[in-house]
Amino acid sequence: MRKLPFYQLDVFSSAPFKGNPLAVIAEADGIDERGMQAIANWTNLSETTFLLQPKDATADYHVRIFTPARELPFAGHPTLGSCHAWLALGHKPKADAVIQECGAGLVRIKRDGTRLAFAAPPLRRSGNVEPDLLSRIAASLGVGEQAIKAAQWADNGPGWVAVLLGSRAEVLALKRDGTVLPDQPIGVVAPWDAARDGGEAEFEVRAFTARGAEDPVTGSLNASLAQWLIGAGIAKPRYVAAQGTALGRAGRVHVAREGEVIWIGGDVATCVTGTITL
Repeated sequence: MRKLPFYQLDVFSSAPFKGNPLAVIAEADGIDERGMQAIANWTNLSETTFLLQPKDATADYHVRIFTPARELPFAGHPTLGSCHAWLALGHKPKADAVIQECGAGLVRIKRDGTRLAFAAPPLRRSGNVEPDLLSRIAASLGVGEQAIKAAQWADNGPGWVAVLLGSRAEVLALKRDGTVLPDQPIGVVAPWDAARDGGEAEFEVRAFTARGAEDPVTGSLNASLAQWLIGAGIAKPRYVAAQGTALGRAGRVHVAREGEVIWIGGDVATCVTGTITL
């Protein structure tokens, strides 16, 4: 039997229990894919990650990311949470930035004050959404097609398609019918109105996953949304997105474009530490 370091973290929130939870298991070399999947199914969190020795000599660590049902090549809150756990174990990066190796390749992570931030990976698919799919997305979200101001493929691994609505209130009022468009992750975003919504954030985001659930705070979606919104001039180069409001959370994603790189940052709170016995 082995006892491995175990963390349960809250990502994209400085206050515990207001962000997106993540389980991290360190020193996981030797656990096969079937074992990792079984553990992720048992934790039943949106993602569970496993820290391994890197294969690439330039990387600081290798992470594998599992939902309860499948492995992901990349995901945002697991990236920040995994890095937080790796640093908490006393590891030091080889260079100024931490280099994470994952299924999507190498991802840079930097300290941004009290936060961590990752460099948004390139999109695997972008461009306009097909009219038939857009119609089905509108039906899935329970809105008319005219309510969708714009839509784009925004896939950096999980398969996101993103739609822009007119207001925060519209986003928060959504009642998704997952039976209309099963297996398609949908991200929804709308601008805040400072006079009505306040100045704590500039955008409201909701993420509906392929397994039919709503994700509390989603780094991968916010990374792809930022590439679209900033690139199209819809968002400024630096903004804050709120997510999780409809679920009683208070997630905050800090977005900043520096040169050609878009950084996705957030706080990480440690909720549980200990060991897992395998």
